[in-house]
Amino acid sequence: MAITLDFSGISFDMILGGLLIAFARIFDVSLGVLRMSAQAAGRKKAAWGFAFLESLIWVIVVSSIVTSLDHPVYAIFYALGFASGTLVGVLLEGAFARGEQVVRVFTHHGDAMSAEFRQQGWRVTQFEGKGRDGPIQLLFIHLTRKKAKNVPSLARTIDPDSFIVVDDVRSSLSAGPQAQLVRK
Repeated sequence: MAITLDFSGISFDMILGGLLIAFARIFDVSLGVLRMSAQAAGRKKAAWGFAFLESLIWVIVVSSIVTSLDHPVYAIFYALGFASGTLVGVLLEGAFARGEQVVRVFTHHGDAMSAEFRQQGWRVTQFEGKGRDGPIQLLFIHLTRKKAKNVPSLARTIDPDSFIVVDDVRSSLSAGPQAQLVRK
């Protein structure tokens, strides 16, 4: 039994309706990506707002497509919107780049690298260790996400063989007598 799709009879109104479905899906799926990012970062109010808008748009879109399943063009626009929304959401999340990260750099050139990082104004903590191939230095750098993306390229100009790990920071405790929990 072969499944055939009939695309005959596609009208301008169908294309326009399909584009509206696609744009609505792009918007709500993008909100979903931002919601998940906000959840992971512990930003409860932002996650709630994104979830509300995402689900409202989804219900409207799904109700419009379920009543129009007589033509496969709507399903194609729905899928196109979902896939594009995922891409747009990831791009938006990267552009906002809220929060903090800890970058750990394992290197054999710790002194030179930490000096360069400190020249950039970054706080660097350096540890001595023993690796598989002998002595190694581990550098910890705590930065905003926007600045953290600059670390790997700068580190690799000093030590192309360095190993770099980047972790998101959900909360941090600032040093000093007025230490407070910072939540993003």
